[in-house]
Amino acid sequence: MTEKKAKKAPAKSAAKSKSPATAKAADGVVLLSGGNPQIAKAYGDEPVQKYIAAMPGWKNRVGKELDRLIVKAFPKVAKAVKWNSPFYGTEKDVWFLGYHCMTKYVKVAFFRGAHLKPLPPGTSKQKEVRYLDIYEDDEIDAAQFIDWVKQASKLPGERM
Repeated sequence: MTEKKAKKAPAKSAAKSKSPATAKAADGVVLLSGGNPQIAKAYGDEPVQKYIAAMPGWKNRVGKELDRLIVKAFPKVAKAVKWNSPFYGTEKDVWFLGYHCMTKYVKVAFFRGAHLKPLPPGTSKQKEVRYLDIYEDDEIDAAQFIDWVKQASKLPGERM
């Protein structure tokens, strides 16, 4: 009986090493539910670019565009990856925006979005937060997004 258990254990390990999540981990990035990249907490542009590079399929294009527009609107932006999401702020640990890969869209969170004009369309259970959900065929309204980023960067940030 112990021999059978010993023989089964390597078979399970071999099966695990062929799973898609493990295959992604070999490249340094695991995709969590919804295709959200699992990136270790870190500060600066490098981990954010690693997150964006790991965003699957069309979401990668959206991540690149969001990052480009945010930097265009606020060139001195602070960046980090926390809780497997890129964060953008005015200084270390003071954030005004973050985003996250969901199964069918990319969810952009404006942490003080209730103060933006016009309001981003997505409501939240949190009074201050507003969302912008970007789906595969959506075109980002660059002028509006840049305006929201400029407004958000002038508001008190969220300390996290």
